[in-house]
Amino acid sequence: MKQSDREKLIAHLIFLFGCLIVLYPFFSILFLALSEPGTRVSGFTLPTGIYLDNFIKAWTGGGFSTGLFSSFVVVIGVVGITIVCSIPAAYAFEKLDVLGITPLFAILLVGLVLPYESLIIPLYYSMRKFGLDSSYWALILPQIGLSIPFSIFWLRSSFKSIPITLSEAAMLEGAGKIAILIKILLPQMKPAILTLTVLLFMWTWNEFLLALIMIQDADMRTAPLALSYFAGNKRYGDPAITAAAAIWVALPVLIVYIFLQRRFISGMVTGVEK
Repeated sequence: MKQSDREKLIAHLIFLFGCLIVLYPFFSILFLALSEPGTRVSGFTLPTGIYLDNFIKAWTGGGFSTGLFSSFVVVIGVVGITIVCSIPAAYAFEKLDVLGITPLFAILLVGLVLPYESLIIPLYYSMRKFGLDSSYWALILPQIGLSIPFSIFWLRSSFKSIPITLSEAAMLEGAGKIAILIKILLPQMKPAILTLTVLLFMWTWNEFLLALIMIQDADMRTAPLALSYFAGNKRYGDPAITAAAAIWVALPVLIVYIFLQRRFISGMVTGVEK
């Protein structure tokens, strides 16, 4: 066997091993969700039959229609506003000659290293002061603030990778700064923006601590919070039904990733290459 073939084989084996490690927990939960209610299984156990009633019981018993709706409202608000605000901000940081841009960017990066847990209690009292507690804004606004530093950092790197000659050529043709951003730069950044969208979607969807502190109304619980209450309720303590509920909560993230996986991987690889 040639050395190149041996290296390819080793690379494929490592990749296969990594896939097994990543997929093992998912399929373990999926097989448990399809198992007969009341059975106690452990590890990677194939179900003796397919019991789809577990998903129906989890859906109706846990009120996940409300939880999924609340999560979608929060995700759309956070992702949409964060992307709209971060694009012009990153453009200004990288392409425009703004006074004090370096110290401003350094201050912005503090948001990347600030402990998230230390902000929860102050955020709660701030939201309660303005009458926003137990509302969707109590989840949307803090997560926008927490997401913007990373988003600007991510998009600024993408702007930096675009040759400045494109902007200069457009300026010679009489294009303004806004026109250059919309017509020249943004089409070049579609993979990076879609990758950022997927990342923000996953982070916002899986957010639990903020929802636990801010939301007291049962009708406004997000999907992860609804799953927590469902799993902790002794009336629905069946492992198979609880696993089915976990599948319901994880399904939107899985669907989004499947549909955008090519763009997601392209954006990640492009960032590494550049």
